[in-house]
Amino acid sequence: MTTPPPTIDISGPSDGGGDDGAASDGGGDDASPSAAPDVPAPDPADYPGMDENTNEGAVQAFRFYIATVYQAHSTGDSAPLAGMYRETCESCAGLEQDVQELEQGDDLWPATTIVDVWSDPYESESFDVEVSYGFRLSTDGRSNGGGDSGDPTAMTAIAGMDWEDGRWVVGGMQIGESEHG
Repeated sequence: MTTPPPTIDISGPSDGGGDDGAASDGGGDDASPSAAPDVPAPDPADYPGMDENTNEGAVQAFRFYIATVYQAHSTGDSAPLAGMYRETCESCAGLEQDVQELEQGDDLWPATTIVDVWSDPYESESFDVEVSYGFRLSTDGRSNGGGDSGDPTAMTAIAGMDWEDGRWVVGGMQIGESEHG
């Protein structure tokens, strides 16, 4: 099972979109410590071009996927992840399985805000394009475990993206904490 992100800080009012490089947190009400936080699904409008067969479209689609992963871990709803990745992406399937286990164990992650640091598309021999994405995670500490908020956690994710049936899907991915960001 994937370990939840370190306890950190988030969930102020909605920022209204990704124009400043930050994914929209969508607002949300306070939740009791034992209830899943009311975490809205990422808004596709915050990821312009993710439906275009361009390198920037691949970057936006991967940013949307990452936002959906964290939202799913906070709500226990893995359904939005279905179809966003190929069967070849073992880490993607593992993340989806984690969501299902967290929901069954009533041990959901706290709501998370993602702040973009950088993203770059690269040519790939194995995928249509590879995307490298650096971001910072902040959480509000409202998980079942509670806890005080702290500094944001720097993360890096690298994905192989393929254009299939008029949309981008993740074909392979690595994600982890980073010293950069």
